[in-house]
Amino acid sequence: MNVPPPPPTLNTHRFYVGGAWVAPHGRETQDVIDPARDEALATIALADAVDVDRAVMAARSAFDGFARTSQDERAALIERIIALYERRKEEIATTIMREMGAPLTLARGPHVDQPIAHLREAMAVLRTFPFAEQRARTRIVHEPIGVAALITPWNWPMSLIACKVAPALAAGCTMVLKASELAPLNALLFAEIIHEAGVPAGVFNLINGAGPVAGEALARHAEVDFLSLTGSNRAGVAVSKAAADTVKRVALELGGKSACILLDDVDVAGAAREVTLRSFRNSGQSCAALTRLLVPAAARDQAIAGARAAAAEVVIGEPSDPRTTLGPVASAAQYARVQSYIAAGMAEGAALVAGGPGKPPGLERGAYVRPTVFADVTPDMRIAREEIFGPVLCLMTYRTEAEAIQMANATSYGLSGAVRSADRARAIRIASQMRTGIVHINDTAPDYGAPFGGYKQSGNGREWGAWGLREFLDTKALMGVTAEDR
Repeated sequence: MNVPPPPPTLNTHRFYVGGAWVAPHGRETQDVIDPARDEALATIALADAVDVDRAVMAARSAFDGFARTSQDERAALIERIIALYERRKEEIATTIMREMGAPLTLARGPHVDQPIAHLREAMAVLRTFPFAEQRARTRIVHEPIGVAALITPWNWPMSLIACKVAPALAAGCTMVLKASELAPLNALLFAEIIHEAGVPAGVFNLINGAGPVAGEALARHAEVDFLSLTGSNRAGVAVSKAAADTVKRVALELGGKSACILLDDVDVAGAAREVTLRSFRNSGQSCAALTRLLVPAAARDQAIAGARAAAAEVVIGEPSDPRTTLGPVASAAQYARVQSYIAAGMAEGAALVAGGPGKPPGLERGAYVRPTVFADVTPDMRIAREEIFGPVLCLMTYRTEAEAIQMANATSYGLSGAVRSADRARAIRIASQMRTGIVHINDTAPDYGAPFGGYKQSGNGREWGAWGLREFLDTKALMGVTAEDR
């Protein structure tokens, strides 16, 4: 099948700094690999510490002016970005499909639609957000925190860019974005949209670079006031340590090992099928994916049947084929990681009921993983404790509600979770005991105005809606100021 190449006009060898595409100081480059073919799509420049400093100082120079803009001005700016983004949705979808292997149907759906949802939510929140609140003799004002460093990953690349850039713009902050070097082309497209929308020079700056070099330089930079990272726990720990010397605010959205509890009053086979299919979406590369399925012990066989049916239903193949529902994982390194977990699950005695090691038949080229389901998984197994980030589901059994809650909470993570029950009150009672930032009651669509973030080692801080905007604000108390004062 003839797949279109990424747009030929992308500035892959330049960075967007101070409102212009500038040549890099660093000389390192990196190929962007199409994971469906193991072929290079493009070559990008990688930033060094000098490039990071230039971008940060451009943001610093632009801050005072942008911080003084009105809520209406910033809302209008976001509205222009949305309009331009809408015109380039197909281009963005094709680019995401090529650089990280998402099936085109998924790329045209959530991968391009979620960013618009985040932008629209930020614009709506901005129009009514109380940047000033009055007490009897104190006025409390919420002001932009300053220069924000934004570090985003490759798994939902444009969505995670938008859910950071949108509140940063809404707050009146200036920023430096370091998108993932594994899937950077969509970020270059986004920078073109930002430029065309008339975002003032220096407000948005984009560099490409490796985490240990560019990411660490951003975290250490004394002129960065706030660092927001979505990524691995390893990356979160590294930037937190690097940021500590300058005592900047750090917000982290990290990994997950989320559990879905099926209660005994649901169609276990049907629910297991639905949860399994959803866990495989985006090749299982979602930090909030429900990768642990907890079912009543008496319904073990029904759950296995439902999960096995889901694995058989998946269509694995070329991402551009409209029939494909599961593309490759994002890289050869990610393929090797997932394979190591599948091997670990088998070695530890979990029952392999679908999928398994190796590539699917007929797909020897590319980073394709067989959709895999393990049953009889116990809490001590690595596949139950560690984030796999691939299409691998762990089916676990419980005997009492208390045991189910204990198993769901028996993880160092706490990002997402779910409860399914015919009795909503029962489901809510169990959800209230789960130590996680989000719990879906039955089959619930995401609410982009609700706070998104985790407990424990899933991170700190919150994104989305008003909670995401607050992360980019500092709070000042003007004592002795009354409602009569201007």
